[in-house]
Parts: sequence; structure tokens; C-alpha cells
Amino acid sequence: MPAPLLTRCTLLCSLLLPLSGVAAELYRYVDNKGVTVLSRQGVPPEFIGKGYEVLNDQGRVVRVIPPAPTPEEFARMQADKARASSDAQLLRLYTNLDDVDRARERKLAELDSITSVARGNLQSVRTQQANLQSQAADHERAGRQVPEHLLAQINNLKEEQQRLLRDIARYKEARTQAEAGFAADRARLAELFGEPQKKP
Repeated sequence: MPAPLLTRCTLLCSLLLPLSGVAAELYRYVDNKGVTVLSRQGVPPEFIGKGYEVLNDQGRVVRVIPPAPTPEEFARMQADKARASSDAQLLRLYTNLDDVDRARERKLAELDSITSVARGNLQSVRTQQANLQSQAADHERAGRQVPEHLLAQINNLKEEQQRLLRDIARYKEARTQAEAGFAADRARLAELFGEPQKKP
């Protein structure tokens, strides 16, 4: 055999020899009939979600691929993750239950203040409307037509009253939600701190 050809054959053999010593992995899974299958070809896609094991050439398990979570398990995992994130945020915001109580009082005082301002504005608008309506009544009693600008002002004041009433209702709802939110935060922190609950 010519030397160059011999060299090429030797090189090819040296490349192939290590491959013969490579241990092929076995995959163990359960098919749709409940039968445990051992395969060197891998796990069919339809069975991957059920989980499987990877074995070495001695039959020892070297890797376990767990089953995919069910929708219920996935939802629970997501809920646990959200709870952990919420807990971490609470612990960053508050160092103790008194912090929650102080934050609650500040928030409620703020909402009470803007509600009080809105109610004061509402009373002022109602007074203005009453004055304008009195002027309109004077025109009517005198047999004169009520001026358009006076009617427009009265309508504007009515719309302003409706806006203020909506604002007041919104502030009231925000206060209710704030109380519920702080109560929930306080209860959760009490659990995390292992402290007994007491009403703020």
C-alpha cells in the first residue's frame, strides 16, 4: 500500500476508534399504554411532557427530566411566585406593623382632605347656582325673558356639581379600597413577622 494512502487510513481509523468507545445514552419513558420504554433514539415529542430518565450504558440514571406541570400546578406556581414578589415588596416598604398603621393614617388623611375640598367646592357651586336661579326668577316675575348667558351659567354650574359629585364618590371608593389594602398588607405582614393581629 502506498505510503500516503496508508497514512490516510491510519488517520481515519484514529478518528473512528474513539467513537466506538462513546457510551450511548438510554432514554426511559412511559408510553401512552403505560409501558416503560427504553430507547437510544430519544423520547418521542408526545411523551416528553410526561417526563423521562436518561441512563448511562450501565443502566444508571444520570438525569431525570420531570413531567411538565399541569395547568393547575402551573397556576399554583404562578400564584406562589406572585405572592413571593408581593411579600418581598411589603418587606421593603415596611419594617414593622406600626409602619403600616402610619402609612394608612397618612393615606386616609390625604383622601379625607381632598374629599373635604371637593365638598366645599360643591357647596360653593350650589350657592352660586341658587343666586343665579334667583336672578332668573326675578326676570320671569318681571315678565322679561331670562338672558341666554344667565341660563348658560346655570347649566355650567349644574354640570360642575355633577363632576364634583363624581369626584367625591371616587374619593370615597378610593378610601374604601385603601382601607382594605392596608388591612390586607397588615395581615400579611403579621403572618410574615409571626406577630399577633391587632386592630389599628
